[in-house]
Amino acid sequence: MAASCGTKKQKLNDSTSMPRNNTVSLQNGMRMRNPIIVQPEMGFYCFDVLYCQLHQLDPPKPPNFSNEAFPLFVTWTMGKDMRLRGCIGTFNAMRLHMGLREYATTSAFKDSRFNPITLEELPRLHVSVSILRHFEDGADYLDWIIGVHGIRIEFHNEKGNKRTATYLPDVAIEQGWNQIETIDSLLHKGGYKGLVTPDIRRSLKLTRYQSEKVT
Repeated sequence: MAASCGTKKQKLNDSTSMPRNNTVSLQNGMRMRNPIIVQPEMGFYCFDVLYCQLHQLDPPKPPNFSNEAFPLFVTWTMGKDMRLRGCIGTFNAMRLHMGLREYATTSAFKDSRFNPITLEELPRLHVSVSILRHFEDGADYLDWIIGVHGIRIEFHNEKGNKRTATYLPDVAIEQGWNQIETIDSLLHKGGYKGLVTPDIRRSLKLTRYQSEKVT
């Protein structure tokens, strides 16, 4: 028998790199409708999934929000200082119900940078859901805007192995980085251990994207 799982509904605030009037400005000056996908209920659902997992209960019933397919990330933070506790997602488009259910737990328990989240931490947790959209190839490593674009880079490490790494759109602003500092940090995050030179930066492939986020 399925159990009804409930968690305390923390207040969630919408934040998105897209304009709040649901329109997108195009480079040629035209404008088009761009419905907002992310909803506060997505954050509530992630809490319900985590609550059930920590209490060894059946998963929550399917949510009512859209079940379209998008790349997504789930980020857990803790306390007033919003200390990172886990952030994992996928660039493959997934149905939102399945994707949020999977990555709510994956980011909570399987982020190798952190110990798994525990039941005792649950009352102090915050969650952010990021829906990734509008992917574009960058002309070079500087072809993106801080605070607007997330970036994903592909590069080869010192051994010639192909590596990838990403930062969501809010990372550079939160850290106070400029574009070069962000790129250099992302290279190190992706496992590059050598000296980052202009030639290394120019050799990488950059993809930029935008994110709708609820926290």
